[in-house]
Amino acid sequence: MVPVLVGTALAWLDSGSVDWAVALLALLGSLLMQIISNLQNDVGYSARGVDSSSRLGMPRATSSGLLTPHQVRAAIAVSIVVAMIVGWPLVQRGGWPVLAMGFTSIIAALAYMGGPRPIAYTPLGELMVFVFFGVVAVAGSGYVQIGAVTPATWAAACGVGLIAAAVLAVNNHRDIAHDARTGRHTFAVQFGARQSTRLYTALILGAFALVLVAAWFSSHVALLLPLLGLPVGWRLTRELNVAAPGPTMSNLLLRTVKLELVYGVLFTLGAVVAGLR
Repeated sequence: MVPVLVGTALAWLDSGSVDWAVALLALLGSLLMQIISNLQNDVGYSARGVDSSSRLGMPRATSSGLLTPHQVRAAIAVSIVVAMIVGWPLVQRGGWPVLAMGFTSIIAALAYMGGPRPIAYTPLGELMVFVFFGVVAVAGSGYVQIGAVTPATWAAACGVGLIAAAVLAVNNHRDIAHDARTGRHTFAVQFGARQSTRLYTALILGAFALVLVAAWFSSHVALLLPLLGLPVGWRLTRELNVAAPGPTMSNLLLRTVKLELVYGVLFTLGAVVAGLR
């Protein structure tokens, strides 16, 4: 939800109006991309037979027997059809750029844990999250409103993407041992725990640096509001640097998700305040 809130609010700041039906469709489309990605992750991971009691995350529906692989794949197909229906009015409004964003988002969601070489088995997971749950989602939400993406929106899109990528980074940092045993060459596995913590720190601090860029491009001081979350972000980076990979990371993972929510809400509020002045 965060990318759509931020992109829509910044579009309103630039144009003074919002098409709420378009905003709702963009929100539904964004949620469906998350659903497709999570379903594919669930069934793809379990199909490879690498789920075990040593995994530290939430239980998966297929591996725990709550759903069969056939049921999950059927849900993926239904979700894709619904996403196409939801996205068609947006394509009619925004043209081929919206079609390209929607098509590549679906492919990326399926490829994250599907195909012969899933993205989740490479060091590129954080990059994919940055691109699709940050840049594409925020910029796309703004584009379908006003038919353009301003420099401030690009900066905000990158900021949201960096924190979204940080969520995956701390998840993969937590699961280094399990992923290494199951053949997943995530960034954390490929480059080690020290570089993994440095990546997380760079993602969090980079997101707050981009707040300054967005405020500068927009010439609205209210867009500096997300900086109120910087002390929390800094504390999270310090804690990750001293914590050992393992179960304690789950708390940091949840707090990073909350930080993304705070960051996005403050960006949205800042845009609204700037637009009302």
